[in-house]
Amino acid sequence: MLKTFPKGGIHPPENKITSTKSIKRMSVPKVVYVPIAQHIGIPAEIVVDVKEQVEIGQVIAKSGGFVSSNIHSPVAGTITKLDKIIDTTGYKKQCIVIRTDVKNEANFQDIAYPLKKEIELEPKDILKKINDFGIVGLGGATFPAHVKLSVKEGTTLDHLIINGVECEPYLTADHRLMLEKAEEIIVGIKILMHALHIDKAIIGIENNKKDAIDIFKKLTADEKGIKVAALQVKYPQGGEKQLVRALLNREVPKNGLPLDVGVIVHNVGTIYAIYEAIQHNKPLIERVVTVTGKKLENASNYWVKIGTPITDLVNEVGGLPEGTRKIVNGGPMMGKAIKNTDVPVTKGTSGILVISEDEASRGEPKNCIRCGECVEVCPMGLEPHLLMNFSEKGLFEKASDEDIMTCIECGSCSYVCPSHRPLLDYIRFGKDIVKKLNTAKN
Repeated sequence: MLKTFPKGGIHPPENKITSTKSIKRMSVPKVVYVPIAQHIGIPAEIVVDVKEQVEIGQVIAKSGGFVSSNIHSPVAGTITKLDKIIDTTGYKKQCIVIRTDVKNEANFQDIAYPLKKEIELEPKDILKKINDFGIVGLGGATFPAHVKLSVKEGTTLDHLIINGVECEPYLTADHRLMLEKAEEIIVGIKILMHALHIDKAIIGIENNKKDAIDIFKKLTADEKGIKVAALQVKYPQGGEKQLVRALLNREVPKNGLPLDVGVIVHNVGTIYAIYEAIQHNKPLIERVVTVTGKKLENASNYWVKIGTPITDLVNEVGGLPEGTRKIVNGGPMMGKAIKNTDVPVTKGTSGILVISEDEASRGEPKNCIRCGECVEVCPMGLEPHLLMNFSEKGLFEKASDEDIMTCIECGSCSYVCPSHRPLLDYIRFGKDIVKKLNTAKN
């Protein structure tokens, strides 16, 4: 019996078009646009100026506080602007523009690092390096990794969970990384186990990635304390709370964190970034991005420099097909449509999805028929129809009372609604207002 979470969930078409496509390396962009807010928390503070020469991996914006993260130059080149540009959120954000000096690109480009298994650093030095090297959660949330790993004295912590689920349709970046960098990921897991003083880790992988499950089972056969768990294919299996419940049968408290039940969860991409930082002194300056869509000529997975314009990725796969309606940053369930392809890849960009007119069209919204489908599929046990109504009518206190902040924005409710109501849109809007109201109170 495959493990899963008990409440709600759906199984949309997987559309893993790029699951057999090996990760290619994107050519170095002529110009990169590096936002200074690529993480949850306080934006980093710029420490470079216009006309300054920078090297690959150099800190160009320093962490603005504890819940913040350093930003490093993904290329060698010259700072040409400190400007505000529209990023993947759709808002104008402060950005560092660098013109690439291609002659210096050999520094972190196409280097075949040997597998390094020996862990030489002490736990405190590992945590410091993760902070210094700008590692954030690469599963989408972009929470600074050093914050998640800063466990208060007296806190009971007994498990590290590695999230290899990648339940979002279309996306295959994590799947390919697991196939191509499995040994490095195992070392990354051991690094964190050493840093956290724990001896139990579980790698959770959905059962539609049997090749990855097989590889990790072979690699961990003689590894004490590291297990592999195959999970039922069900969205949103990769949600932290859902994953903890599925693997350990522990219920993370409402508005709580996995740490509240003795667990830390990290995405496989984050684990690999930690491995590179600790074993090879490489800051987070690139990541794997799935560029996909049913009508793209050459959909694939790419190693992409942070700050690369999405235009470059689209050109790499043959350009936008005729009849393109939407370009989504992320997957179809939790991703957000972007205004144009000028926006840059950030640490949180797991995929770029190109959707055609016939796929993107929403049905005409109608009145709620009280069918209860949205309640049935909600993995958090909420009443999405009620939360939408409160948000639509400006009843934000009531929305707060009905636990709107507990919503993980998985989009399952909107997916199943027979009346095509924009449930998630209004819930996101309501959450934003409630968050501001709560901040004002405090």
